Amino acid sequence: MSKKVIMVTGGSGLVGKSMQKVIKEENPADEEWIFLSSKDADLLDSQSTSAVFEKYKPTHVIHLAALVGGLYRHLGQNLEMMRLNLRINDHVLEACREHKCQKVVSCMSTCIFPDETTYPIEESMLHSGPPHNSNCGYAYAKRMIDVANHLYARDHGMQCTGVIPTNIYGPFDNFSLADSHVLPGLVHKCYLAQKENKPFVISGTGTPRRQFIFSEDLARLIVWTLRDYPEIDPILLSVSEDEEISIKELAELIAEAYDFKGEIIYDASKSDGQFKKTTTNKKLRSYLPDYKFKSIKDGIQETVDWFKASYPNVRLSY
Repeated sequence: MSKKVIMVTGGSGLVGKSMQKVIKEENPADEEWIFLSSKDADLLDSQSTSAVFEKYKPTHVIHLAALVGGLYRHLGQNLEMMRLNLRINDHVLEACREHKCQKVVSCMSTCIFPDETTYPIEESMLHSGPPHNSNCGYAYAKRMIDVANHLYARDHGMQCTGVIPTNIYGPFDNFSLADSHVLPGLVHKCYLAQKENKPFVISGTGTPRRQFIFSEDLARLIVWTLRDYPEIDPILLSVSEDEEISIKELAELIAEAYDFKGEIIYDASKSDGQFKKTTTNKKLRSYLPDYKFKSIKDGIQETVDWFKASYPNVRLSY
C-alpha cells in the first residue's frame, strides 16, 4: 500500500501543535504528515493555495486554518470574518478537488448552530435557523463548509466531511487580552492579576455556560475522523452534556490552578454573548463509546503550567 500524504492547514496553531505531538507519539509508518503554517501559503490567494498543493501533493487534507477571534472581535468584524473565511475554505476545498485528494476533513465550530434551538444540540440541527448575531459572519462561513462538502461529494465523488468541536483550549493557544477566546483570555488575566496583586476581572456576569475540549483530545479525534469516520455529514467532537460549566466556574478553576487568593470581580457592563450552546456527543459515542477525555480541571492545570513556563513568549495575536 502506498503511503498516505496528509497535509494539515493551520498546522502551527493550537490544534495543529497538539496534532504534531499526537503523530510524533504514534509515528505511523504508512503516513507522511505535513503541517503548514501561514509562512507556507497564503490561503486567501487561490494561486498560492494551489502551489502548496502542487508542492506536497497530499492524498488527504485536514483543514484547520481560519481567521478567528473571541467574542469582541467577532462583534465588530462580522462581515470581514465571513468574507475572508469563505475565501479560505473555497480555495482549500477546490484545491483538494483539483489535486484529487482522497479525503478532506474540515474543522467547523459550534457557533454555526441556530441561536434559537432546543437542547442538547445535535448535528441534524445545523441548518434549522440563523446563528447568534454576535458572530454570525464567522458562523455562516463555517456552516457553508457542510454545504460545500455535500456538493463536492455529489458532483465530484469526493469524500469530504466536517468536525464540529466545542470550545478548544490548551498550550499554544492565542492568549490575547483583547480578542482571544474566553479560556485563554482568563488564563492570561489571572496570571497578571496574581503578578500585580490586583483583582481578577471577568468580562460579563459569569453565568453563560460552555463545554470545553482539550486540544490534544480534539487532535486525536480529528485524526480518528480522517482515518475511520465514514460519513459526509459532520460530527460533533465534544465532552458530554453534564461536563458543561459556567464562566464563573471556569474562572474559579483557573484561579485554583494559579493558587490565586485575590478578589474575583465580574464586570456585568460587558456582553455575555450567547448564554449556552449545549451539545450532545451521542453520535461520537456511537463510534467511540470508551474514549476518555481529559478532565477540565486537569486540562486547565496543564494549560496554566505551560503558560507560566512560556510567558512572555506566548502567542498574543491571530
